[in-house]
Amino acid sequence: MTDSIWGTKDVTSAKGKSDENFPVGSFLIAPRLRPYVHTYYNFARVADDMVDTTELTPAEKIARLRGMAAVIRGEITAPPRADAQTAVKLREVLLQTGVPLETATDLLEAFCMDAEKTRYESWDELLHYCKYSANPVGRFLLLLHGEAEETLAPSDALCSALQIVNHLQDVEDDLKTLDRCYVPLPWLEEEGVCLDDLRLVRSKPGVRRVFDRMLDGVDVLNRNARILPLLIRDRRMRLEAAVIVELCHILTARLRHQDPLLERVALTKTDGAKALFRALRYFPAAG
Repeated sequence: MTDSIWGTKDVTSAKGKSDENFPVGSFLIAPRLRPYVHTYYNFARVADDMVDTTELTPAEKIARLRGMAAVIRGEITAPPRADAQTAVKLREVLLQTGVPLETATDLLEAFCMDAEKTRYESWDELLHYCKYSANPVGRFLLLLHGEAEETLAPSDALCSALQIVNHLQDVEDDLKTLDRCYVPLPWLEEEGVCLDDLRLVRSKPGVRRVFDRMLDGVDVLNRNARILPLLIRDRRMRLEAAVIVELCHILTARLRHQDPLLERVALTKTDGAKALFRALRYFPAAG
């Protein structure tokens, strides 16, 4: 029974927090909460490795991911293996802090989608994916800090925006290594281009227009996310959110002017400093 869920091999990669595009449990998070954030991150990274590995079939990937969800819900016992134990540790954190189990199990739903679904037919379909792949992360952080429910909608907007700009950053690599594409296919057809045009060394005009159309949608999400720091009571979490809001705006603007097929469009240390400076607007000086 155990082997039918977990298989015989741990497929966890050597990826770490340095491989992420945005802060993961940064110094802005209160020290007492950082271990919880790292536990959540480790769980998500292991699940991501499960779905992205070439060593498992789609059915085997889903079996493991469903197994992780069952461990989170307390329905089964995990084997004494590093990958499965990340779910055990996260369950303990969620029960201890009162953060809903769904912030973990929803994330696993997105990974199950990735195991089988490699193409998207509409913007709404993509947002539905983001609802599970990205939004639970923001909800985990906010609820861990005891923030109010009014923060969740703008957080969802921010997390979805972050997810989509990440898809644009990785569009060529996702297609090449995973045969996975998050660009709505009808949008390509409307511009007279096709999936294979995303494999080229630079964007055709039609591809560029599709990317800009996706960024138009991201702009709407970014506008909805602007209010988030104003709603957060914890000062450190407010600064963390404000920095990420600014970084997302910076990267969105950069993707307007650089070609993700031609080069890796990424943030720099200077961008981080700029975002931190801009984030201070959410902390008016006492007067």
